[in-house]
Amino acid sequence: MKKLLSLISKCNECAAQLEFGPRPIVSAHSLSKVVIIGQAPGSIVHASGVPWDDKSGKNLREWMGVDMQTFYNPQKIALIPMGFCYPGKGKSGDLPPTKTCAPLWHKKILDKLDDVALILLIGRYAQEYYLGDRLKRTLTDTVRNYEEYLPDFFVLPHPSPRNNIWQAKNEWYKKEVIPELKTKVKTILG
Repeated sequence: MKKLLSLISKCNECAAQLEFGPRPIVSAHSLSKVVIIGQAPGSIVHASGVPWDDKSGKNLREWMGVDMQTFYNPQKIALIPMGFCYPGKGKSGDLPPTKTCAPLWHKKILDKLDDVALILLIGRYAQEYYLGDRLKRTLTDTVRNYEEYLPDFFVLPHPSPRNNIWQAKNEWYKKEVIPELKTKVKTILG
């Protein structure tokens, strides 16, 4: 795993597409039990080099019921975005993750994880890639039917503060989905 992560850290496959240059951000260990597959690092994470080191990460940790020490322990949690580098700003937020990283690196990383009990698919990009034709018409429908994807995947919306409006419109999410997520994570991580 160390050799693979070292190769990834030097990857510049998408350099021409990245306004701020490549800075692959990923964390994993062969003993990781929970895998979080998110979108792509934002500008804050690009600057710090620490995955989920922003408000979205704080929200995600709250949803999971884990502290920072647990979240950043790669022997417990692997952090693997769809795009490993910050894609830059678009008109209404960050650009989508590049489409190069997942097909190039994900299988190689996942093949080295020996003890995965749960994979969290966060946001539409991860869900499209991993669920394929099992994906529902909307993100809301996919998340509402999260039990259909268990035990392999637990689907979630992106924890960005931009999604607070979505959460307010979908009160069932905090009442039904978050408690189930916390229970599963606690059971797996102890």
